[in-house]
Amino acid sequence: MRRLFEPTDLEIEEPGLVEVDVQMGVVRGRQPWRLSVPDFEVDVGLFGGLELDLDGAFSWEGRDDGTFKLDHWDDDNLWVSLKTSLLSWDDPLAQRGLGLGVQVGPKCPTARGARGFGMEGLLLLAWHSPRVQLVLNGGGLWDPNDGGNGRPLGFEGGVDLEIPLDAAGHFSLLGEAGGVAFASADAAQFSMTAGLAWDVREDLQLSLVALAGFLEGSDRYGLLLGVSPKLALFRRKP
Repeated sequence: MRRLFEPTDLEIEEPGLVEVDVQMGVVRGRQPWRLSVPDFEVDVGLFGGLELDLDGAFSWEGRDDGTFKLDHWDDDNLWVSLKTSLLSWDDPLAQRGLGLGVQVGPKCPTARGARGFGMEGLLLLAWHSPRVQLVLNGGGLWDPNDGGNGRPLGFEGGVDLEIPLDAAGHFSLLGEAGGVAFASADAAQFSMTAGLAWDVREDLQLSLVALAGFLEGSDRYGLLLGVSPKLALFRRKP
């Protein structure tokens, strides 16, 4: 299994704050069905505008003949990264701003059959206003050896979009488009997602997202339920 590239945002958690973003659902790959249990991201606010991110996935997968019979477990390599903002500009009166950041770190060989460590890095350009939050992603990956085609090497890019639907910001439209062009002997990926998010509280968001893939290396389609709570590990001193 090679999980699709998912564009990310430039939100940096406050020190001591942890956000857990979990997506669970059914996905149809090029051949097998897959039950995501789950696809996860864990963001830990450190200090000085620095965030530690853990990004991985577990799934219960079916056979390559396309029958819906889930009979084995599979997982993805774990990306351990640091994310920080390099520069930012904000206009408080217009409630809009621009930011530039970076996310980079090693890929750990946790997938079945993987060997050796890899690396992944992204440059993030973000724009926000009362009407839209837009983040452009660009970077590359050099994954652990997968035992088949060697070390996957590719260039990745995409966009992450959020559009508030009400003044209070309780509901919003979500959208992503991203892909990978491989320099190694791996099939190119391009997929899009669209869905709806509900901020139940300041520390809890629920979402429902549909996925569609368009290239040989992409999953064909899927439906995912997201749960994103925020937890405080410790309180900042005043």
